[in-house]
Amino acid sequence: MYIILMIVIMAASWAVGARFKSRFNKYAATPLSSGLSGLEVAERMLRDNDIHDVKITSSEGQLTDHYNPTNKTVNLSHDVYYGRSVAAAAVAAHEVGHAVQHARAYSWLTFRSAMVPALSISSKFMPWVLLGGILTLNVFPQLLLLGIVMFALTTLFTFITLPVEFDASRRALAWLNTANVTSSQQHTQAQDALKWAAMTYVVAALSSLATLLYYVMIYMGRRD
Repeated sequence: MYIILMIVIMAASWAVGARFKSRFNKYAATPLSSGLSGLEVAERMLRDNDIHDVKITSSEGQLTDHYNPTNKTVNLSHDVYYGRSVAAAAVAAHEVGHAVQHARAYSWLTFRSAMVPALSISSKFMPWVLLGGILTLNVFPQLLLLGIVMFALTTLFTFITLPVEFDASRRALAWLNTANVTSSQQHTQAQDALKWAAMTYVVAALSSLATLLYYVMIYMGRRD
């Protein structure tokens, strides 16, 4: 049963990832009607939200865009930073959406940020604890239980990420519309791009939950 579930989740992950890349590439080739670059979109959205202590940087790689609450930086990939497309505007606004969450003390972002220190420590040892727990299950089951607790923290983090990502997209789309950065048709395209981006987080959360349940099944002594 578990194997079937994982096959389904893996297939869904591949399909969602492929769809997201397809939509992103399409909208990356769609010129933005306002002509703004991703950098200009980010700067303008920050100003409109009265945020003046966040720096915008260009980062290496593709789809490496993220907001770092530790040093208050919106990090945009090269194509987004310089791009003047619907995709660039959507991604830039989404990342600034996280900066707005931070400035407004959005509860889910605060909770997720508080988990990061513990998660970074547990993630270093978790694979070894789980492996050791499985190998010594019959003589020292408590070790696997510890690994399950550590993995549960990771799973919880993936689910807490969902409202954070959905809310950032909601803020981005609302601003893109009110600021007249996108036309009516382009607003729908930006919404579509961010929807598929969010779906990758949904699949990741479900995959983590399925893996957690598998370890629980091993601990309970039920193997497929």
